[in-house]
Amino acid sequence: MGVKMKKLVQCVPNYSEGKDLEKIEKIAAPFKNNKNIKFMGCEPDADYNRTVITVIGEPEDIVAAVVESVGIATELIDMNVQKGEHLRMGATDVIPFIPIKDMTMAECVELSKIVGEKIWEKFKVPVFLYEESATAPNRVSLPSIRKGEFEGMKEKLKLEEWKPDFGERTPHPTAGVTAVGGRMPLIAFNINLDTTDINIAKEISKAIRFSSGGFRFIQAGPAEMKEKGIVQVTMNIKDYKKNPIYRVFETVKMEAKRYGVNVLGSEIIGAVPMEALSDSIEYYLGLDGFKIDKIIENELLK
Repeated sequence: MGVKMKKLVQCVPNYSEGKDLEKIEKIAAPFKNNKNIKFMGCEPDADYNRTVITVIGEPEDIVAAVVESVGIATELIDMNVQKGEHLRMGATDVIPFIPIKDMTMAECVELSKIVGEKIWEKFKVPVFLYEESATAPNRVSLPSIRKGEFEGMKEKLKLEEWKPDFGERTPHPTAGVTAVGGRMPLIAFNINLDTTDINIAKEISKAIRFSSGGFRFIQAGPAEMKEKGIVQVTMNIKDYKKNPIYRVFETVKMEAKRYGVNVLGSEIIGAVPMEALSDSIEYYLGLDGFKIDKIIENELLK
């Protein structure tokens, strides 16, 4: 009889706190303190006032830790006073589940429903299901759900088409609303521009995002990084196979030249598939016939 392989799911919860490291440490503790969970990273950003945590583990362990962490965030974060560059609607803003090993998308969708129901039952935070878990077309896109942000949720939830999937039509008074869903891996990618003019970042974002005529599978917007004295084009690449990192990066560089602006560099938030990076290596080095199986570490993981 063969040994049954462990199911592995990735979870990347986003919290609306990126400045208070003591609070962030408490929010991350349920993941860090579970020896069965691989804690891949905790990335707070003061300008965005947001923290992204990346973890991998078996479904049951991840679900328990996520729910505990949401409870801590609900207690510690007051959205009435929270301000930052990143759009947000809740203390725990979004919780995606991503299939990694021996997991189907259907199983991730089921996990999102379990977690969504628990968040409402335990903490009285209304929950929307999004992406693959969405129960209506207007709920597939996270930006559509989040539109209006925390400040607009009180009125938005009264609209017939925006009844939460779990909970009542009233946001939590301090923790707002949360989105939970199953999705495929996406890349959170930010490009730094050597200017403080937010309007330039707005125009470049408009040029590359799908909703305003740009690349399919790209969501993008501007962000002001006051501590660094720059602005960013911040984006989600929802399908790196159809619109790879290098294509978007080169387009932003080209668009920036129209304004006499240079690209200083870029950053990836959270985990990234190895194939997404190898595609860009192949492009920038002009490698002929390069394949991911030429990467030693990739072979070791098989």
